[in-house]
Amino acid sequence: MLVLRSAALFVVAALFEIGGAWLVWQGVRENKGWLWAAGGVVALGAYGFVATFQPDAHFGRVLAAYGGIFVAGSILWGVIADGYRPDRWDITGALICLAGMAVIMYAPRGN
Repeated sequence: MLVLRSAALFVVAALFEIGGAWLVWQGVRENKGWLWAAGGVVALGAYGFVATFQPDAHFGRVLAAYGGIFVAGSILWGVIADGYRPDRWDITGALICLAGMAVIMYAPRGN
């Protein structure tokens, strides 16, 4: 059950993190306005808040695992939101990142 909770938190946090970064990008780079960018800043703050609910209390481990989620999720976000077409190396890299996240978060530990 803890793994399911953790995975759900990763999904929610990824939506806030990647969505927030995308909103800032759209607001500044795509000239959609500062309200978009401000919304992105709020979403990025929400990401940090959601991350604190991970069952693992080690900040470094949780943040490193979110890095793997961020890589894979960003590619998926780009496909859905911006028409990005990843090549086989993008997909391979994303899968490696997801495998790294799984090892970091869920490998048995001898605590």
